[in-house]
Amino acid sequence: MYKFVCVLCSALLLSYVIARPQDAPRGGSATTTTTAASIIQQDNVNNADGSFNSSYETSNGIRVENVGYLKKIIIPKSETADGQVIDEHEELVLVQTGSYSYSDPEGNLITLRYVADENGFQPEGDHLPVAPQ
Repeated sequence: MYKFVCVLCSALLLSYVIARPQDAPRGGSATTTTTAASIIQQDNVNNADGSFNSSYETSNGIRVENVGYLKKIIIPKSETADGQVIDEHEELVLVQTGSYSYSDPEGNLITLRYVADENGFQPEGDHLPVAPQ
């Protein structure tokens, strides 16, 4: 029984060593060439009506802006899969608009603008691929 366990453990260890990617860093910690960034400007405003405005900028040029508010939408009359009828009603949804920007490794400024509402997340940016028409 002891020999069987030793052979099994050796086989498992060998399969782990063979399966490990050759370019994976050893020791479990990844090395990076980036330096830590600090926040140089930050604003947060939370209003009683649920709206908010937040932004920050870091020492390495990252900028983030986000505005949110509650919006009433009309949900049309519908029927669930089990036949339950849900009458038309109002619901509140959170709408968020904003942008973030940063420099890519080549030094190009990347900016993404977005709207997130009842229609989902809708990003826009020159760096994003365009869907075929």
